[in-house]
Amino acid sequence: MLKHELRKKYKNLRLDMSPEQISASCIILANHVLEIPIWDFFYFHTFLSIEANQEVDTLPLITLLQGRDKNVVVPKVVSNNSMENYLLTDSTTLKLSKWKIPEPIDGIPIPENKIEVVFVPLLAFDLKGNRVGYGKGFYDTFLRKCNAKTIKIGLSLFEAENSIQDVHENDVALDYCITPEKIYKF
Repeated sequence: MLKHELRKKYKNLRLDMSPEQISASCIILANHVLEIPIWDFFYFHTFLSIEANQEVDTLPLITLLQGRDKNVVVPKVVSNNSMENYLLTDSTTLKLSKWKIPEPIDGIPIPENKIEVVFVPLLAFDLKGNRVGYGKGFYDTFLRKCNAKTIKIGLSLFEAENSIQDVHENDVALDYCITPEKIYKF
């Protein structure tokens, strides 16, 4: 399928899920993270969920990471397709952006080259690790700035598509994708 078709399909599938289904799935996703060999790393970037879009809730994941004394880093959009990253601490104040994304107002900036693991938002992904986001390019731009060894992990409420037909050369593929049913390794 093409990206625009996948965006429409998976936005609708998410909207058909109940809050209880999403919550239960997100706890399963967080528990699956324990099975991936990432626990020797210290800087973990995660997106903060757009609640109105019924995205994967990253709060269980953040709780897990902080409980293991990991540094959790969250993004803030600063221009059309770039983000800055800030350490998430007890004193971090979040504010909804124009896209309804919780973002830090300020805080301790963390450069991309320090981030070792990135949990990547997505609408859909395929069996090769390609992903479909909202189409703005924020995460592809950010991931290209990260260290080449940075581990990229998608979080999805749904299983993989066979193929995304219109993958672009600037799209950055995932290393793993976690769903409630399984962990995909690419």
